[in-house]
Amino acid sequence: MAKRSRPTEIVETDRIEGFARPRENGRLVGQDDALARAARAIRGGRPPQAWLIAGPPGIGKATLAYRIARYLLAYGATADGPADLSVAANNPAAIQVAAASHPGLLVLKRGTNPDTGKLMTVLSVAEIRKLGGFFGLTSGAGGWRVAVVDTADDMNDNAANALLKLLEEPPSRAMLLLVSNVPGRLLPTIRSRCQRLNLKPLETSVLEAELKQLLPELDSKERASVARLSGGSIGLALQLAGGEGLGLAAEADKLIGDAANPDIPALLSFADRLNRITDGLDTFGGFLATALSERIRARAMGNTMRLHRWVDAWEALNRSFERTSGLHLDPRQTVLSTARTLEDTARRAGAL
Repeated sequence: MAKRSRPTEIVETDRIEGFARPRENGRLVGQDDALARAARAIRGGRPPQAWLIAGPPGIGKATLAYRIARYLLAYGATADGPADLSVAANNPAAIQVAAASHPGLLVLKRGTNPDTGKLMTVLSVAEIRKLGGFFGLTSGAGGWRVAVVDTADDMNDNAANALLKLLEEPPSRAMLLLVSNVPGRLLPTIRSRCQRLNLKPLETSVLEAELKQLLPELDSKERASVARLSGGSIGLALQLAGGEGLGLAAEADKLIGDAANPDIPALLSFADRLNRITDGLDTFGGFLATALSERIRARAMGNTMRLHRWVDAWEALNRSFERTSGLHLDPRQTVLSTARTLEDTARRAGAL
């Protein structure tokens, strides 16, 4: 494969300190159906040009993307490797992927603004256009080129249109892996050109077993509490178990439970405390989105009347927290507007 310039450092906003990055992690837990489907296509020699790996945050989407990438870079679209797409940690391809140095792998994520040094709020068209040059490289010895877009939800309109053009004329021996927390935000034309791999929240028993291995210092009661509050997300569970996590998750749960009658003075006090916690607003927003989606799913099992109002509220809250974080706005206003949105939705659609 032709040489290309050294890649810029990947800004891993979703990394949990003290645990392996997705590109280093060889364990994929509780996603056997999606893994089996990917394995059949790849080892059968006819994988799609692009996969859309979708599901809630923290359930293994990026881990699966890197697992697919390692296998293709090590064995190609053949049955030469293990049936579960695993690649030994000492395999040269696995070593290079873990070090973010494999010439056949391109990872696109939101970067830092060179002028301000702050994380950009969108995945720009300039980043997506790197795909054209990358896929245009010649591959030697039957090698593959794999690109991971994490997350595709972060693309602005120009970036999405640039990606669509690439999907319309896919190169050979190339794989595009789009990681998405909210696939509904993507252009329908992008979704239609990808095969979907849906990942589901982990079963409580699976999550508790994983927590027992990763966090042996937690007792059974703490593990059960973390598993309940995390909504089936191992990533969220690990965040919950550290620092202010459990307290912030409990506040998110309380805000939804008190939606019809929010305690404004208490919320103002909480917002002031939130402002003093490192990444507090982002963490709280993630817990709130997860808790709300869990309650929406539970209600969908029964009476779905007016449930669309809660789905609209969930989407609005996600946008609000993203805007506040990206523009570094006062979190007090976001917490108060969130309470008002929940109050209005509970009045119109009933409590969750």
